[in-house]
Amino acid sequence: MNSSPIHGLRVSEVFQAFETSTNGLTHDEAEARLSLYGKNLLSDVKPIPKFPRFIKHTAHPMALLLWVAGFIAFLVFQPVLGIVIWSLVIVNAGFSFWQDYRTEKAIASLHDLLPKTARVIREGVEVKISASDLVPGDILVLSEGDNIPADARVVEEYGLRVNNANLTGEALPIRKIADASLRADISEIERPNLIFAGTSVISGTGKAVLFATGMLTQFGRIARLTQVIEEETSPLQHELLRITRIMAMVAIGIGAAVFAVGFFEIDMGLFESFLLALGIIVAIIPEGLPATTTLALAFAGQRLAQKGVLVKKLSVVETLGNVSIIATDKSGTLTQNQMTVREIWVGRQRISVSGVGYEPKGSFLNHSKSTLPTIDLQKLFEAGYLCNNARLNSPTPEHPQWTSLGDQTEAALKAVALKGGIAEKSLLREYPRIHELPFDARRKRMSTIHEHDHREIAFVKGAPREVLDLCDRVLINGETIPLDASIRQEVIDANDEYASHALRVLALAQRDVERYKDGYSAERVEKNLTFIGLAAMMDPPRPEVAKAVKVCREAGIRMVMITGDYGLTAESFARRVGMLSTPNPIIITGADLDHMSENHLKSVLSKEVIFARMAPEHKLRLVSALQEKGEVVAVTGDGVNDVPMLRKADVGIAMGIVGTDVAKDAADIIITNDNFAAIINAIEEGRSIFENIKKFITYIFSSNVPEILPFLLTSTFNIPLALTVIQILAIDLGTDIFPALALGTEKPEANIMKRPPRRRETQLIDGKLLSRAFLWLGPIEGLLCFFGFYMILDGNVILKIIPLPVIAHWVQYIQNMPLSTGERYTLAVSVFHAGVVFAQVGNAFACRTEENPLKELGVFSNPRLLLGIVIEILIIFGLIYIKPFSQVFDHFPIPGIFWWGLVLYAPLLFILESIRKILTTTLIKVVYHNGGHS
Repeated sequence: MNSSPIHGLRVSEVFQAFETSTNGLTHDEAEARLSLYGKNLLSDVKPIPKFPRFIKHTAHPMALLLWVAGFIAFLVFQPVLGIVIWSLVIVNAGFSFWQDYRTEKAIASLHDLLPKTARVIREGVEVKISASDLVPGDILVLSEGDNIPADARVVEEYGLRVNNANLTGEALPIRKIADASLRADISEIERPNLIFAGTSVISGTGKAVLFATGMLTQFGRIARLTQVIEEETSPLQHELLRITRIMAMVAIGIGAAVFAVGFFEIDMGLFESFLLALGIIVAIIPEGLPATTTLALAFAGQRLAQKGVLVKKLSVVETLGNVSIIATDKSGTLTQNQMTVREIWVGRQRISVSGVGYEPKGSFLNHSKSTLPTIDLQKLFEAGYLCNNARLNSPTPEHPQWTSLGDQTEAALKAVALKGGIAEKSLLREYPRIHELPFDARRKRMSTIHEHDHREIAFVKGAPREVLDLCDRVLINGETIPLDASIRQEVIDANDEYASHALRVLALAQRDVERYKDGYSAERVEKNLTFIGLAAMMDPPRPEVAKAVKVCREAGIRMVMITGDYGLTAESFARRVGMLSTPNPIIITGADLDHMSENHLKSVLSKEVIFARMAPEHKLRLVSALQEKGEVVAVTGDGVNDVPMLRKADVGIAMGIVGTDVAKDAADIIITNDNFAAIINAIEEGRSIFENIKKFITYIFSSNVPEILPFLLTSTFNIPLALTVIQILAIDLGTDIFPALALGTEKPEANIMKRPPRRRETQLIDGKLLSRAFLWLGPIEGLLCFFGFYMILDGNVILKIIPLPVIAHWVQYIQNMPLSTGERYTLAVSVFHAGVVFAQVGNAFACRTEENPLKELGVFSNPRLLLGIVIEILIIFGLIYIKPFSQVFDHFPIPGIFWWGLVLYAPLLFILESIRKILTTTLIKVVYHNGGHS
């Protein structure tokens, strides 16, 4: 048996290598091979049962702490709160479980792309069988419109062209031949004699010998890559896990210490000591943090949805703020995936064409004269429309854009003809087609023969040089004249210039032909042609791409093109949209990448580079290498070939209109309107949400101090407990939630896209945040709340510390109130609880900025925060004055006059924090100024 690769074998050797013949396999041979190789199916990794997977998401550290918090609520006879806390665990677990389901759905979508039946030759007879029963050695029969069910080697073809978009992302038709392919510098997918599962036949017919089925196909490799990629946790999830572990250890440590001190040192009872310890744990656990973070991300997702960005995975919103590299496909992502004629050479004149896509709207500009060569243009439009098998589809409610069926280049010719005013129905009546000579890779052209005015005329379309070589005349101003050397050179120069700008150029020609009774042939028809002109086309960039690229540069985000297209085409396009700043970028093909070491690859990734002719496994390797360099990678894609890298990336982004279902299933984000600029909006929102999450974490952590202090002081000094466990839960899961959510909706700062991206290792919760919350804002709240608590319980304590007449007056007033000892204590606890809420009102405004004065944002510029503050005030009023709630939460109605003092907590805290900001900013300026002079 010949040991050469199948693409390097001659047709006769292919049959020999697979022990088959032109008659195909016998039924017995097929059965034997089916037992040996298995079904032609994409196999699934056996999934973990759904229930154990769901349970896994309820057992991470934050979830365990919430289970504990719920248990505590039941211990203190508050089942409703316990149920609410446990519901949060279930809801968060549901979000995580949904991410696992996405992977399964992506694999299912891959299955749907493969055909259900296939035509093969068995025992010399063409039969239709189930595609799952195909085996290596089967002879596949191919015709226009067929979806290819397995990888095969072409052994016979007549104008066979296929669409490899599902594997390469490029929708241009690929010519297939039966000859051996011996080049060493191209990948398997680029072999002109191989066809692959998941692709389709655009035109022509042929036969091919199957050499790979099921998971051994190129398509199967994509499925395998999709299956084995693990969903990685986002930076935000890492941060929440980190802070949860820290706070869990702190809570358990302090709780144990409080229990020990209370029980052993000050002779508290066992239950009282245990209750204090549980109170410490509840106070330290940020029960509202997971819910607040999830809801803030959900609101950010809603804002992005209004801009055409559908977020499927909430945590990825924050990850967007870290994105340092966007690895993007070209066709369909940066381009409109619609070939468009941009330049025309006709009648010795160069004409530019406006308009993009297949919509027949646009204009024509003559660069050399003020008028257009109307007759010559009309003939070019007729030739391009008639020598054509594509079909244009006008917009529908389901597909709001113009679309096409067939070859994109032919669709572009039809579109430009319609722009030029061709009346298609009358044209088809005047020129009925009577024969076609299909495109052939050797001839590099196609011809159609039409009847017109009782004569026959042939229109020829193909590669410019090949068509020009067959011409001896040229159409100029409606007259046919000899094609001399100067005009021929003029055509060649125009073609070379168009090609240098990465335009795809087709030549059009015509001639009158005789009616041949024994049939038409290329030799008879394609000679002595009259040259009509050139049509140069391209897949145009989306109009928003150039501006988006510029914004990325300003934001310190690199864009790297990873495409299945040719290198020079990709370079020309990248330069057109502003992705390149150097005159000679590095261009690396898939074949080059196969021979590169990891170290070499990583060194290249630091430079300006374009990756061309990339297979799915190449794209996956590139994303992995970028991540290993510490980059946070966002990947855009729309095809099946992009699925592995979409799954691997930190942020996978799919196009909603042109994207395949499997790409959209694998992605974290879908751009519903295919507007590339929406990605920039998403990154801006991601950067903003990072800052906003820091704001509401500071806000939440600050209230932990007045929650923890009562239990610490009670266990240490055996003073009356100033706050109960149920009241802590009311703060964390009630009054704090709404202002915290509002802080999560602050608008992005004006210069947020002028800063470089955050590094992957940047911590959300750092020492600066913790010290501000726990050493400054929280202690201020604690002092204010204990001031109110002791003014009610024992004003003499306050009077000793602040011996002022006004304090003495109020102490006397409160002591004269007709309250029992129990009522006075309950009132003091109620004042403490209300004090925390009103101190948090000032804290909410203070946390809107970290260093800058609030006036830069505007005091009333966040109406949601004002609403959140109103809601939290209404909640505390309800808990204190509505009898069922006041009994549940251990409250005594606070006399109206006391609210004047409680209301002052908010401006006092805000003023103190504003003074700190001013002093800090001034100190920084002084240090910077002195440093500059030194």
